[in-house]
Amino acid sequence: MSSSVAVGALVWWIVLLTIKHVAADFLLQNSWMALGKDRKTGWALPLLAHTSVHLVLTTGLMLATAPRFWFLGLIDFAIHWLIDRAKGFCVATFDVRYENAAFWWLIGTDQGLHHLTGFALAIYLAAYA
Repeated sequence: MSSSVAVGALVWWIVLLTIKHVAADFLLQNSWMALGKDRKTGWALPLLAHTSVHLVLTTGLMLATAPRFWFLGLIDFAIHWLIDRAKGFCVATFDVRYENAAFWWLIGTDQGLHHLTGFALAIYLAAYA
């Protein structure tokens, strides 16, 4: 990969992936997914459902804009699953509730890691798409 990428392409991919992230994490995530993925037990299906939304949206976005990068949907799915599972594990293990500052630190860290993922994907796409 080159040490530089076109700024226009980078901005384009960041905007598209951010819109996708907002849609998947906020518009299309229901309370069953949001609350369920943070439980001590029974978290797997809500987490799978939520991260599958990311899989479908990222893969669809790639198929529509850069079809040879369809596999980035699988990468986004896996990374999103790991980040959300880590947050859910912390919430469940340490009984973190939204009234606690720790909960908001976890949310901020979770979202920051998701945005860094999008940024990394955008750099990759700007360099190779």
